[in-house]
Amino acid sequence: QVQLVESGGGLVQPGGSLRLSCAASGSIFSIDDMGWYRQAPGKERELVAGIITSSGRTNYADSVKGRFTISRDNAKNTVYLQMNSLKPEDTAVYYCNAVVYYKGDGRMDYWGKGTLVTVSS
Repeated sequence: QVQLVESGGGLVQPGGSLRLSCAASGSIFSIDDMGWYRQAPGKERELVAGIITSSGRTNYADSVKGRFTISRDNAKNTVYLQMNSLKPEDTAVYYCNAVVYYKGDGRMDYWGKGTLVTVSS
């Protein structure tokens, strides 16, 4: 099993910054990918940023590219999401995600409970 705990959310003004953290524990050796998703009120959950465990390759949603950066600290089993130039439309609950892939059998996703980011004046 994998357990994920997010932290770092809060209220910020437009143009401000936050850094989210996600600490992983449990069967961390099995994790292939990690990422951040978000879900705004009335919206579908969407991928914000992802990072591949083995290579460090990252990907971002177009809406956050150039503003957000996903990174990892392997010694702490933690991934981060640095969010700069925040906009009101970034307001959402942000969820940490860990993925275990099985060849021919799809994938297993683990989720944190989420941390709320509110961007407002």
